[in-house]
Amino acid sequence: MTSGYDAVVLAGGAGKRLGGVDKPGLAVGGRSLLDRVLAAGSGAGRTVVVGPRRATARDVVWAREEPPGGGPLPALAAGVAALGPEPRESVLVLAADLPFLTARAVEGLVAALAAAGQETEGVLLTDAGGREQSLAAAYRTEPLRRELALLSTEHGGLTGLPLRLLTRELALRTRPDPTGDASFDCDTWEDVAAARARLEGKSEG
Repeated sequence: MTSGYDAVVLAGGAGKRLGGVDKPGLAVGGRSLLDRVLAAGSGAGRTVVVGPRRATARDVVWAREEPPGGGPLPALAAGVAALGPEPRESVLVLAADLPFLTARAVEGLVAALAAAGQETEGVLLTDAGGREQSLAAAYRTEPLRRELALLSTEHGGLTGLPLRLLTRELALRTRPDPTGDASFDCDTWEDVAAARARLEGKSEG
């Protein structure tokens, strides 16, 4: 079956709040955070991981932002570029530190975008408090490419720019997290410990 969407996973963060460890490579519930996210997005036709190469449970395309560590916008631009000249109509954009992300949440985002009119350029997951998750979202690929290019031209590059500069230029909708936990991210050691405690002894998140 041919998928109607691609995926870009951002896995290049320095993990500063974790003392500089390789956060996507941290084991949670018997698998790395990155492998958990890749499993949730396994329905994508092509998957690009932006960050240093690591061992992964399935094959992916690797990309790197320039300069490394330049922030989410150059990483996203590198990921979208690595999809090639003929990407699929929509692209799933995910952070690599979402231990409870599920295929159900991912497919819900993609389905919501497909069901919306073309005027909707992306669907973002929202957490229990209503906070929008720009890195747990499905976007239409061409508007995403367009706005990344415009921002790069306007600012002379994308390094260090906040993600909100991109999302505020796109026509977005939101979708509540169907599981209540899909948008939980591991920013601190306390987050990692909480995820490990919940997933201890489980093979699936």
